[in-house]
Amino acid sequence: MANIIRGAVIGYGAAFNMGKAHANMMKGTEGIECIAVCDIDPERTEAAKVDFPGISTYNRIEDLLADDRVDLVANVLPHSLHCSVTVDSLKAGKHAIVEKPMCVTIAEATEMINTAKENNVMLSIHHNRRWDADFWTLRELVKSGVIGQVFSVDMWGGGYGRPNPDWWRSVKAVSGGTFYDWGAHYLDWLLNVIEDKMVNVTGFYHPNLVWDDITNEDHVQAIIRFANGTVANVQVSSIAKIGGPRWKLLGSHGAIISEERQFKVLSEVEGHPKEQMVDFHGRPGPGYYQNIVSHLNDGEPLIVTPESARRVIAVMDLAEKSSKTHQAETVPYEFD
Repeated sequence: MANIIRGAVIGYGAAFNMGKAHANMMKGTEGIECIAVCDIDPERTEAAKVDFPGISTYNRIEDLLADDRVDLVANVLPHSLHCSVTVDSLKAGKHAIVEKPMCVTIAEATEMINTAKENNVMLSIHHNRRWDADFWTLRELVKSGVIGQVFSVDMWGGGYGRPNPDWWRSVKAVSGGTFYDWGAHYLDWLLNVIEDKMVNVTGFYHPNLVWDDITNEDHVQAIIRFANGTVANVQVSSIAKIGGPRWKLLGSHGAIISEERQFKVLSEVEGHPKEQMVDFHGRPGPGYYQNIVSHLNDGEPLIVTPESARRVIAVMDLAEKSSKTHQAETVPYEFD
């Protein structure tokens, strides 16, 4: 029998309870267990002891990383701490899982990838929404050729409402900005539906048009040009009184638009209906943590590689740069 992987969670904040969620995911996956939690707030580590009796707790990251029993850490800290704490963990010989987004900049992502390779340990990012039913259904539809060659993608997320000014996710220096929350999911979906290499990114950022007490942008937009000619337009907003569908794709021989729990698919491809409604269905196969266990114990390929997660960071990083330079920014690493 393969060895049991001994995991730890770094960050046990009450908001969303993501630290608890990761501990539960480890607990619920054969081949891995959560043996420790680290948080700088003693109240939160006391809460962890209540949630998981017998678990070890630490209030300093250095003490956790010195625990030789720990094989793997899950970093659930705010975005600005994803790189530094993960790099320290990798250097300590721990495998690492990082909550999405991977980090804030391309340079940080590259440092994390290189550090993992240098220390011969695993690095993966918890892009859990690659298992969402709408994404997986759309990916299968596109790969089936039902709308021919996709040449245009529009993605929309948001609405009109003031973000919470007292939450770190509204603070740009900590969160990275508006794109780094749900936008990271959208971009990860996009880059796993349109799998061609990216050529460049053009960004349009609108800070403080309405919410002038929030340091995150009010509205962000990235236009991504792919090597095959596809163009994607992704927008996330907190000042949009009128939105749009999450997905709209135009192809050479059809189109797809998202509706409530379904996709409307129009096709001119022989053998396919002219118009159909396709229900969402989930991704088959192992879940995220099951894949982590199989990778570490049996050498199975990672479903979420750090290189794929860096592509998401590249779009967000370059979109902001483009918004300042007023020109398209070339995507590095894509053609290395």
